[in-house]
Amino acid sequence: MAAEGGGKEANEIKTQFSTREGVYKLLPNSEYSRPNRVPFNSQGSSPVKVSFVNVNDQSGNGERICFSVGRELYFYIYKGVRKVTAADLSKPVDKRIYKGILPTCHDSNVLTATAESVSLLVGFSAGQVQLIDPIKKETSKLFNEDRVIDKSPVTCLKWVPGSEHLFLVAHSSGCLYLYNVEHTCGTTPPHYQLLKQGESYAVHTNKSKSARNPLLRWTVGEGAVNEFAFSPDGKFLACAGQDGFLRVFCFDSAELQGSMKSYFGGLLCVCWSPDGRYVVTGGEDDLVTVWSFSDSRVIARGRGHKSWVSVVAFDHCITNVQDCEAPAEFSASDEDFQDQVQFNGSRERANSAQSRLSNRNSTDGRGVSVTYRFGSVGQDTQLCLWDLTEDILFPLSRTRTHTNAMSAETSSNGNNSTNSPLPRSNSLPHSSGSSPNSQKPASSIVDSVSKFATLALHEARKEPPREKEHKRNHSMSYISNKSSDKLNQIIGARAAKTHAAKTLGTSSCPRMEEIPLLEPLVCKKIAHERLTVLIFLEDCLVTACQEGFVCTWARPGKVVIYNP
Repeated sequence: MAAEGGGKEANEIKTQFSTREGVYKLLPNSEYSRPNRVPFNSQGSSPVKVSFVNVNDQSGNGERICFSVGRELYFYIYKGVRKVTAADLSKPVDKRIYKGILPTCHDSNVLTATAESVSLLVGFSAGQVQLIDPIKKETSKLFNEDRVIDKSPVTCLKWVPGSEHLFLVAHSSGCLYLYNVEHTCGTTPPHYQLLKQGESYAVHTNKSKSARNPLLRWTVGEGAVNEFAFSPDGKFLACAGQDGFLRVFCFDSAELQGSMKSYFGGLLCVCWSPDGRYVVTGGEDDLVTVWSFSDSRVIARGRGHKSWVSVVAFDHCITNVQDCEAPAEFSASDEDFQDQVQFNGSRERANSAQSRLSNRNSTDGRGVSVTYRFGSVGQDTQLCLWDLTEDILFPLSRTRTHTNAMSAETSSNGNNSTNSPLPRSNSLPHSSGSSPNSQKPASSIVDSVSKFATLALHEARKEPPREKEHKRNHSMSYISNKSSDKLNQIIGARAAKTHAAKTLGTSSCPRMEEIPLLEPLVCKKIAHERLTVLIFLEDCLVTACQEGFVCTWARPGKVVIYNP
């Protein structure tokens, strides 16, 4: 698919590419793979996955890389652009080969990681989750060992931000489970009681009298949850589903904040902008889609891939705020950008920053340019880089006036959909689930989740009349036995299909001509097999393909010149 046209140039694997900030170069000495460097036969295997953790080593070389290829899992010291000789792949920090199951994903706990110990979670194709320490060479715990919780493959897992003990696991069954590493799993299937239910999702708590895993079970949409991502502050959870829906929840209250629908097919990947204002997804429609969290609507699509988009990721180092008539005022380094948008009340700060930019535009007449950079890789073996610019994000003031008029007209007509291009507003109000008074540190969120997970069913029913009215709209809200559970699934599936058909042409799934269509800044073929990894680091970006090769691309000016 990537070699459209059949020309030699279309089939050529690129080793460098240019952007406005300079040239990115592939570093052959920083390539990681299986020790024999033989391309992996990827047929029938789970995707190659890569994760990083910094152990804060005093030597300044604290980055560690974990990658899985087929049945094998490797853990190495990662030197990135500082690697002046080829990596010695024969000496991993840890190597594990599994029998009968395949590792599908992994994640390290950044809070507890040290040079002497790393808590690494590994999900498997048969549904189990393993907690290991690749430095101490220990296997401390195995969750869902007997597969009584869920038998389907693990699609995504992550430590809950701000927690040393809680982690969330998604399965291809469409369920997510919240675990605590200090609790055990039962030997019999857990019994659940309904805690909360909304449109196309339900949350159940474990009925066990003693503390048992899982603490919570989320059932989201129809089909697999292919990936989820926590917002930078850990308060919100974005889920990309095989049913084509992105759903964003408030994590500690399990309230649905907003959703969108792919143009067609399933969504395979999702990521947040560093300031939490935007969510980007990719999937089987070969498109990348940009969704505004504050406005709860799609604001742009990007077309550049020729096959399914497997990974999307924001580049936290390339974000610009500048005068159109002057040199850049802020071109973020990793450290500077974190200072600007770190989520300690960041939605407030993001909104106030936008107000400052808007006021400046109106008072001194000078334009302000804001740019986000994100990337995507796909099964077409191509890497695409995209810029999300101020003409998409912050339209002119006359557009705001038009928006107000359109909003008034829409309210009077009682119709929220329109065939004309959707207006965009410069103002970004708080969403319904994020009031200015709701800001709290990650540790408080963890406490809230723990408390929420231990609520009894009668406590959940002690809610205001608004919740009772909500439950009347879901006649199957209380699942009392297997037959009603099955009937509820059938009704839910039909309702989901009907809802999906009705979304086209709305702000959740606008038609192609109704919103801006982004073109990639860069679109290069960089591998022979489908790409499965894209990670942006401070000095480089990292990609991996299904052959099992993990590649490092140095940012402009970051290549280390070795003088012996």
